[in-house]
Amino acid sequence: MPKYLFQASYTREGLQGLLSEGGTQRREAVESMAAALGGSVEAFYYAFGDYDLYVIAELPDDATATAASLVVGASGAGSVKTTVLIGPETVDEATAKAVSYRPPAS
Repeated sequence: MPKYLFQASYTREGLQGLLSEGGTQRREAVESMAAALGGSVEAFYYAFGDYDLYVIAELPDDATATAASLVVGASGAGSVKTTVLIGPETVDEATAKAVSYRPPAS
């Protein structure tokens, strides 16, 4: 199942909710969302820095990951950046493919 990295930053309203509910309840909410979408959460961490929250989740496909990201972003509680994670086996498969390409001005 594909893996995705979600990096989230809370808005003021999202931070107020976090202060009210606490971190573990937010983790449970994200785990429930992932399970309802046919996936699971592999890692869930709060952090200092550019983003407040990092989540690695397995979800059935890109459309499902997009749906989750859109719904969370539309909630107004925060903004989300979603990255498709690619395993080493997929990189091995990619490097074995023959690709014909001509760079510009060559």
